[in-house]
Amino acid sequence: MLTDSGNSMVDEALTILSVLANHQEAKAAIVKASTIPVLIDLLRTGQPRNKENAASILLSLCKRDGENLACLSRLGAVIPLSEIAKSGTERAKRKATSLLEHLRKLQHV
Repeated sequence: MLTDSGNSMVDEALTILSVLANHQEAKAAIVKASTIPVLIDLLRTGQPRNKENAASILLSLCKRDGENLACLSRLGAVIPLSEIAKSGTERAKRKATSLLEHLRKLQHV
């Protein structure tokens, strides 16, 4: 369902995941379901709202979690995040910029 970025159900699913990603148990389940690669793909190819929600979810998953942050780096999230930080919606820009800052800190550790 999350791979069809033109589908309105994707918007709804991402909105729900965005809320759930703020709860520890749900966060673990989201990561366990291997959604990080799908979310990164949405950063590249999704509609603006998809990108915004994907960035929000990834930020929630990566806060205080070096393993998830390292996964973002390995899977090539820096380029799409940089593009979103420049030309995304205002909310997407904030989320992408925050993720990029976390990734920079990880590289300096």
